[in-house]
Formats: sequence, structure tokens, C-alpha cells
Amino acid sequence: MPLTIEDIATYPLPGTAVPGNLQFSPDDRLITYLFSGEGSLARQLYALDPKTGETRQLVTPPGGGDSEENLTLEEKLRRERMRQRETGITQYAWGKDGRILIPLLGGIYVQNGPGAELTQIVAKGDHPALDARFSPDGKWIAYVQNAEIYIVGSEGGQPRQISSGARGTGKTNGLAEYIAQEEMGRRHGYWWSPDSKRIAFAEVDETHIPVYRIVHQGQEAVGDGAQEDHRYPFAGKANAKVRLGVISLENSAPIWMDLGDNDDIYLARVKWLPSGRLTAQIENREQSRLDLIAYDPTTGQGNTLLTETSAVWINLHTMFRPLKDGRFIWASERTGFMHLYLVDGDGELVRPLTSGEWQVDSLDGVDEKNERLYFSATRDSPLERHLYVVGFDGGTPRRRTRKAGTHTVTLDHTFTRFIDQHNSLTQPPIITLCSLSDGSTLRPIFTPNDPRLETLALPTPEIVTLASRDGVELFGTIYHPPNSFGNGPFPTIVCVYGGPHAQLVVNSWRDTINMRAQYLAQQGYLVLMLDNRGSARRGLEFEGWIRRQMGIIEVQDQVDGVGWLVEKGLADPERVGIYGWSYGGYMAAMCLAQEPETFKVAVAGAPVTHYDGYDTHYTERYLSTPQANPDGYAQGSVMAYVDNLQGKLLLVHGLIDENVHFRHTARLINALIRARKPYDLLLFPNERHSPRSLADRIYMEERVRDYFVENL
Repeated sequence: MPLTIEDIATYPLPGTAVPGNLQFSPDDRLITYLFSGEGSLARQLYALDPKTGETRQLVTPPGGGDSEENLTLEEKLRRERMRQRETGITQYAWGKDGRILIPLLGGIYVQNGPGAELTQIVAKGDHPALDARFSPDGKWIAYVQNAEIYIVGSEGGQPRQISSGARGTGKTNGLAEYIAQEEMGRRHGYWWSPDSKRIAFAEVDETHIPVYRIVHQGQEAVGDGAQEDHRYPFAGKANAKVRLGVISLENSAPIWMDLGDNDDIYLARVKWLPSGRLTAQIENREQSRLDLIAYDPTTGQGNTLLTETSAVWINLHTMFRPLKDGRFIWASERTGFMHLYLVDGDGELVRPLTSGEWQVDSLDGVDEKNERLYFSATRDSPLERHLYVVGFDGGTPRRRTRKAGTHTVTLDHTFTRFIDQHNSLTQPPIITLCSLSDGSTLRPIFTPNDPRLETLALPTPEIVTLASRDGVELFGTIYHPPNSFGNGPFPTIVCVYGGPHAQLVVNSWRDTINMRAQYLAQQGYLVLMLDNRGSARRGLEFEGWIRRQMGIIEVQDQVDGVGWLVEKGLADPERVGIYGWSYGGYMAAMCLAQEPETFKVAVAGAPVTHYDGYDTHYTERYLSTPQANPDGYAQGSVMAYVDNLQGKLLLVHGLIDENVHFRHTARLINALIRARKPYDLLLFPNERHSPRSLADRIYMEERVRDYFVENL
């Protein structure tokens, strides 16, 4: 069945309305998850009894749960940082005693065991309750409301504010700052101690950062909410000042940890040790050094356990796991690939646990009793993800997931079973319960029943391998036109992202449901998706090609991808276009401007046109600061190549994008005007970085299609 524009724009995409946030209950008797029975984005909480196979809905939320319409600005921005589209119940957490915590409608609800009535513990009030979490003993719930930390009994009672000094000052206590959420993978700003008696928290001061104002130009009524003020840390400019404190539940004055004399650092990670000491990972502004420091929370004094340095940059991770005997598991790219290490309590290396020219993606479980590690990695292929096990003594990892493709796993508490979420180019996501001893299937949990899978019958794209002009192996995905269009050469469109910390070409259902690519292929275009140098999961050397100079080697590799298609007789060299979003929008504009002999048409969505207008942590990781690397910033700007531009350019942007500000597109337009270069513009007044409105997405897809049809 031919695809329609509505098929491209409608979420969830075919085969992706699957259970999410899968967890084992504390006693491992239930598997819980969020799911939409009708296949929409509105999710509810369900439970599966793995013994009987019985499935039931655990909660009927008041008012149907959260929706886009009832969210405050604080909640909407937090959802943007989490890239969250789902509504209804979007979060939940088990407590130690079997209670379930559910944030809803800006408040906090608790279910006192599966099947019990839902009880409201905290009401929304004038401000939402953010980042609610149980204490380790399950007796308390902490949350942040109106810039301060509160606690309340998990059975209810009067909430009590335990932090102070932030409200009304422009500071926050207990919340991760923008940079931490958007670029560092740190979503939390407070951390419970193991004994549930203290809370470590970040105090964030952004008052010295100038306000960047975003006006809601498309709003019907002018008044409250017609504008937003953000303290955005532009590259080379001031960052938030962050302090790390520890406060007891008795509401004593906080003890501040000694983070050093230099306050221009990043508080990257915080974790308590079983011994009661507190650790923090402190990263320097240059992102070339990371210190793991252990603190006495009663004095604030610390000692450095270990230090990581890199001539490229430090990639932060979440694979620090303290052990009860004082040792810990640590991950490092010191060999050029992310691997796991066993380290003693003083920070001295005991032994590497994994090694080789492949990388560990995640540490999924540590079985201390049997001294085994379970981790997901690229050991079999950089295009796949599998679960492996290795002993504390190192040795050869043993694979546990069986089928080719991409696996995401959740282990039970006894290390006997795991939930396997598996998909591939030919397999929509399925979920099974498997044995951790050999990977065998114990019970199916979910099999997709999306009728679109049969009616649309999406063709499987082809993964190809090619070499760049200087001999570097690159991976690509090709979406072929139907046979009715002949054997080529075809008008060709490149689907690009091209940026660091991302990988497009994977043996994953995600590539098969690249709906715009599939739609364009049905219209007779050949579509290429290529992971250029700088992209993820190929090791630090492969990523490091973009160090201090973005937008150069990536463009070269994309040109080589097109050249390879031309040599194969697949691409018509006179009819090549390109599109992308965010870094991909930047790449689309750069390719059109730098390589007019190759690219004739570009659609650049939310492009970063000059990196001095993007944020500190992301940009400086790759380019350093504008002060230290002015040439890298200048040469990595789209504006530097505007005079070369010959083809057709469509710029697409949301006017309230608080991540890649519309200012980027506006600055490029100014350069185009000065150079007397034509351009086309598509604006969405009510959209942020990720377009959410179905009507907006449908309109955008129609315009993108028409632009390629008219100009290619």
C-alpha cells in the first residue's frame, strides 16, 4: 500500500507502539511497563505476571493522566530535554516496600501495592512537583517544587521543605541545570543517601548569565506566557555556577563539598558509596580531564580516587558501579574504546575486564555474589547491540542475546532472567523474557499487532559498506525505489545527521521506519543515509576526526557516499538533494554551500549555522571556545560558504525553539541577503526543536516533498 504524508507525520510510527520503561517489581514477581492499548501516545501502567502470563492495567489515572495541554512551561521544557512525546502516565517507580510512585498532573500519586487505590500525596499547587523519587528504604519521597527540595512520607502527610535559599533568587536547589540535562545526560539534581537520612543536592546559580528571550509570536492572546526568558550558556560565555551540598532530613544547614578553587567546572555525576561516602565526577571546562572524588559528607573534604585525561575529549558515561567490598567498576576510553575496569577502593587499577576494538554501551547489571558483569556492547558488530557477560577476572565475554539486531535489556534482581527488547531491519520490536544463563526464551511478553505493518509492507533498506577517498570504512543505508522506476541512475536524496554522539546506520527497525526516506523512495528517489566520521560507536579515533573543526570531514564523507552511488550507476549526479534536522540541518546547509557540484537542493531543519550561538558543553567539547579556536568556529560556520551557494535551499525552523534558537536561521538569512542568494523559508510559530503538532508535521512533510519534486 502506498505511503501517505499522514503516514510519515503520525506518531507512534508503525510497529513502535510498544511497552516502555519495563521494570521488575522488587520481589521479581511482576514485570511492569507503560503501554497504550489503542496504539497511541497516551500510556497507562500495566503489569504482567510472568508465571501465569496474566496482564492487567494497574492504574486508572485521574483525568486520563498528563497531556500536552495541562503541562506547565517547566514540565514542557523538562519533556523537551528528555525528548518525550508520550502522554498519560509517563513515569513511575517502585519503592522498596512494593509501593509505586506515579508523578501525574504536576502532583505526586502513590499506589500502595499493585491493584490498590491511587492516593494523591502532593498536589500541584502553583508549581509542579518535579523529579519525585522514593528514598532507598521506601519511607520517604523527595521532590523539587518552586526551586526547593521537599520531602513527604510515602504514606502521605504534610510535605516539608528541607532546602532553602534558592527561591526568589534566580537559583535552584535539587534540579539539574540546562547543560546537565541537554548535553551531559544528568537529569537529576539531588541524590538520596543509602541510609535514607541525607540528600546530596546541586545548588545552581545562573543569575550571572544574560537572559535570552523567546517571544511567542504565534500566540493568539498577548499577556502572561507570551514570552520566555532563558539563561542560555553560549559557547565561550559564562556557565551556571554549581555547588554540591549535603543536607539531613532534620533540616540542618547544608555541608558544602569542596569542589576546588575553580568554579568554572562541570558537576558531571554524583553517586553515594555503600560506605556512606559521597562521590562526584568533576569535569574541567575543556572536557579533557575528569576527576572522580570521594567526599566525607560530614565535612565536605574529599580525595581524588582517579583521574581520566584525553587528548581528544572525555565522553561521560553512567558505568561507575561501587561494590560492597569497597572496589568499584569503572568505564574508560583510555585505549580509544569504552571498556570496563575493576578498580580497588583507593582508585588503583586491578585489571581490565573488557578490551578490543569495540565499545561497551552500557553496564546492565553487576552480580557481586557470583562476580559477574552484564553489559551491552558492539563486540559482534558496530551496527548491532548485544548483551554479554564477563567475570570479575576478565576473560572472553560470552554473548547472551541470540538474534541479530539491536537489543535493550533489563535484568531481574536475582540475575536469573532478563527482559529482552529486540528489533532489527526486518523485525519490529518484540519483547521476551529470557534466561540469563543461556539467553533462551522463557516467555513472550509483547509481539507487535500494528495493522500498518501488513498494510504498508515497508521494504527493508540495504546496509552497505564503502570507503572514503582516504580509505576509511563507512556504513550506509540505501532506500531503493520500486522496480517500476527501473535500474537507475535515480534522482538521489541524502538523509543526514552527521553529528557526534549519534549513529544512524544500525541493524534496527528504526531505520526501516524512516518514513520520510521510505516515502521519497516510493516516489522514485534513491535515498542514502551515511554515518560519516565523527559519528558514534566506532571508537574515539573515528569520533575525533571533527576535533576543533566541524563541518569539514563530515561533508567530505557525504560527498564520497554520493560518489560511490554514482560509480555504481545508482545516483544521477545532476539530481542530488539532501535534508536533515538539527546537526543534520547544519550538514544539509553545509553540503549545499560547500559542494555545489554535488548537491543541488537542501532542506535544512533547525540548523546550527554558527557554533558561537550554541551551548557550552556540547560545542566546546569538539571545538574548544571561540576565543581559543576562532578559525575552527569561522570555518565551521555555514555563513563562511554562502558565496559558493548555487542550489535551492529551504530553511525550516520553530520560532520557540529553546535549544537551537531561530537566531541561527535568522543569521544565515542575513548572510544570504548580503550575498544576494535566494532562499526559501518555512516557519512554525508554535514549535520548539522537535515539532509536536500533527498538523504542523503534516504541513512540513508536504512542503519538503514538494520542494524536492519542484527542484530535483
